Amino acid sequence: MTRVFRLLLGGIAAALISLSVQAEIPATEVERATLQETLRLDGMIEAVQRSTVSAQTSGRVLRLPFDVDDRVAAGELILQLEDSEQRARRDQAEAGLEEAQARLRDARQRFTRVQSLHQRNLISQQEFDQARNALTSAQAGVSRAGAALAEAREQLEYTRVLAPYDGILTERHVEIGESVSPGQPLLTGLSLEKLRVVVDLPQRYAGLARTRRQAQVTRADGRPLETGEMTFYPYASEQTHTFRLRLALPTPGEDLYPGMLVKVDVPVAAREALWVPASAVFHHSELTAVFVLDDQDRPRLRQVRTGVERDGRVEVLAGLDEGERVATTPDALFGSERLDAAKEGARN
Repeated sequence: MTRVFRLLLGGIAAALISLSVQAEIPATEVERATLQETLRLDGMIEAVQRSTVSAQTSGRVLRLPFDVDDRVAAGELILQLEDSEQRARRDQAEAGLEEAQARLRDARQRFTRVQSLHQRNLISQQEFDQARNALTSAQAGVSRAGAALAEAREQLEYTRVLAPYDGILTERHVEIGESVSPGQPLLTGLSLEKLRVVVDLPQRYAGLARTRRQAQVTRADGRPLETGEMTFYPYASEQTHTFRLRLALPTPGEDLYPGMLVKVDVPVAAREALWVPASAVFHHSELTAVFVLDDQDRPRLRQVRTGVERDGRVEVLAGLDEGERVATTPDALFGSERLDAAKEGARN
């Protein structure tokens, strides 16, 4: 027993003796409950949909209707290329298709006449085969011309770059007047409609976390975030040797944005612990103690060793047994002024 504890005990005992009437003391039993140990990590919010739009045809940039950080709707024009070359190819392909269709009409008419003559044995088999082959060739020509026209129209559509989804432009890789070629990045954007939390988990906890699949996410101000499906990456980072954990956010909210930091609590262990209300524990210098009530409800000061504090309760590591009763409000024993006087007496 330390000197501080003996002095404080003496001061409190004197204060208790001086009380002529002792009121009923609020008390509670020491409880045993499971302590869930968690690992707190820094997580980050990221967008599920984040993409870079690349050029699919060549041309010179004519228009860029939106700038970085602008909101765009799905299907809106976000870049326009000069399209004179693509329009010329489309017109040429349309003319080619018309020509092929005209040849097909001639070949079909000729085949109809030749077939009628062949049925009456007025022409040779060779002439009939030639007419049939010409018809087949004309049909193939129409198919080729139709495919060429579809490709030309597609290349013309590629000169108009549309937003793939509602979102925000985050980067612009080209400027008006630049010439681009297929595969060159044009614009980068992301959607705020679907967000998720990603966090790197040390490998020593990966197995347990993967089995339990539990985690609690809170904002910087302590407010909890509702999370959905949890996904574990099936490999570790070669640089940090951590496993990436991903949690979906079903309802992101308007005040959440990609790049924001959040706290992620991942359960990593569980053990039995003794608990008392936090109000039952008081501290003085290096002393931590509670009042234990005996069978006659007489309070006795007892030094304890405490652990973590959760939800208004304190874990007791040593000094108490399950089922013992402790005073929930030490001030109620003899008033806060008397308790302060007892502490002051112990200090002196």
